[in-house]
Amino acid sequence: MSGGGRRRKAHEEEHVNHERWLVSYSDMITVLMGLFIVLFAMSQVDQEKYEALRASLQAGFQVASGSDGILDGSSGVMDGHDAPDTPRDPATSTAGIVDADEGLGLQGADLTSHERLGTDPRALALAEEEAEHLEQIRDRIRAELESAHLARTVDFRIDDRGLTMRLVADDVFFAASSAELTETARQVLDTASATLREISEHVSVEGHANIIPVSGRYPTNWELSSDRATQVLRRLVENGGVPGERVMAVGFGDERPLVSGTDDMALAANRRVDLVVLSDAPEAVRDLLPVVDQEKG
Repeated sequence: MSGGGRRRKAHEEEHVNHERWLVSYSDMITVLMGLFIVLFAMSQVDQEKYEALRASLQAGFQVASGSDGILDGSSGVMDGHDAPDTPRDPATSTAGIVDADEGLGLQGADLTSHERLGTDPRALALAEEEAEHLEQIRDRIRAELESAHLARTVDFRIDDRGLTMRLVADDVFFAASSAELTETARQVLDTASATLREISEHVSVEGHANIIPVSGRYPTNWELSSDRATQVLRRLVENGGVPGERVMAVGFGDERPLVSGTDDMALAANRRVDLVVLSDAPEAVRDLLPVVDQEKG
């Protein structure tokens, strides 16, 4: 009897624990709580530390990749900047810029210029170097024009494209509705060519016209402005010795006036040709050129 009882006890099923799901449920709740704590912590951004981190990461990726952004053309946390095809100094083409100093509390005249501008100091240093280079080109051309008593016929400007040498196309350079160079225009171009043929930058010759409808050989102001640019280009290349592969001619018609209005002064100012020495610095550096030039006064 006792042996039979032991056999039945050995075959009894173990007690099933119906509350084991609570362990898994508790683990899941713990993981979710940790996740939400991390997400909450990530949402609390210190603006100043965020800007410093962004500048540091952007500079690091630029050095590693040789480009102006993590991804060319990207528009995420760090905006990308397209680098030019042929920078003058590839070793210095890795600078980028950071957004302005909003939220950083950078105020006061005693701060350094890169702190006031909210930029990467390397980008600012390269912009100052590029501005100085363009100023040297400008000063050299201006000195040559002064020696020839032609300085008052040309205006200069430094902007985010480079150095603009503006030939105001009144009767000193072109007659109305004409693309034929005057003697003064030829003298100015021949004088400027001495410097333009020695620099490495490309030169864009940009023709413009005023709003007065043309007559005669030109159907529209587009043809007139393009012919003016072409005649200037030919003078630079054929007589001034500027390499043809570094010069281009563009006609803008009357679409980009300098001065609005129809008085004689506005008409003369808008009838012009611009010679633009195109800066080959990175875009992030070129964007700072107007600011640097303005600070120099």
